[in-house]
Amino acid sequence: MLVEEELSRAVPEGDTALTIGVFDGVHLGHQFLIAKLKEKAAAEGLVSGVVTFQHHPRLVFSPQSNITCLTTLPERIRLLESLGVAHTVTLSFTPELSQLSAREFIALLKRYLRMRGLVIGPDFALGKGREGDAQALETLGEELDFSVEVVPPRVWQGEVVSSTAIRGALSRGDVMKVSELLGRRFTLTGQVSKGDARGKSLGFPTANLVPDQEQALPADGVYAAHAFSSERSIGVRPAAQGRARKTARKADSETVYHAIINIGLRPTFGGGQRLVEAHLLDFEGDLYRQELKIELVERLRGEEKFSSAEELKAQMVKDVAQARSLLTRS
Repeated sequence: MLVEEELSRAVPEGDTALTIGVFDGVHLGHQFLIAKLKEKAAAEGLVSGVVTFQHHPRLVFSPQSNITCLTTLPERIRLLESLGVAHTVTLSFTPELSQLSAREFIALLKRYLRMRGLVIGPDFALGKGREGDAQALETLGEELDFSVEVVPPRVWQGEVVSSTAIRGALSRGDVMKVSELLGRRFTLTGQVSKGDARGKSLGFPTANLVPDQEQALPADGVYAAHAFSSERSIGVRPAAQGRARKTARKADSETVYHAIINIGLRPTFGGGQRLVEAHLLDFEGDLYRQELKIELVERLRGEEKFSSAEELKAQMVKDVAQARSLLTRS
């Protein structure tokens, strides 16, 4: 059974306290839950661990579902580990796994991960038909010798923090609210691909970003953002470096640039494929095939169809000026 193969690769250093879930976004609610997990582990002399899944479980039950993720799996794992979790175990949520009873799945966690404690949210359930809710797990815990702690939801400004609420704000382009609920700014990461050089012809060269296919995107429009890239991979021409320093700064091994991001179909030029285009302010160089991380700060406007390329260019001048003003304060 695949789940046993995957669990057997994890070798905890001792008995564990676990939490289980997709943890899409690793938002404030997830952070609160994991803080409680770490407290429990420390108090009881256990090793903290997170069990997460490569893909959303709903894809098993509805393969045609258009489910997008706030964070890619590598980013999700990085964020979980940055919270100080000792072990992160990633499982493939398969039809076979979905048919395990709560008792069967718990038995596997005890066998392979030495689980002695389980920390969950109030709406959590596991096992076939979601039979293993909080009450059922507490009963199982008494029988199988593990404790269950139910953590209340995290409330932010009167609203329960959830991945669903964050996706709703993202779909409206409200990236400032998204940032509040995530506890950090929303990011997009992807490889830069070749474009049609339309932006360059207007005087605003863009890098076409190709995010993960499962990555959730905000509402179409223009955004002020920070763009992160390794200086070694950027390939900045010497003549461009002086101008780039005006809006670039160092962050660890990365250089951070002010940028404007256009997400949409480019209706002025006939529409087509939805694109993510990044214009780095005061930058000249080759980003082709390099990985670029975009941190969205604020939405400047929705996507518009202009009557001519010149009208679009005039608006882009205004967008750049607005982004400069905003980003120098962020």
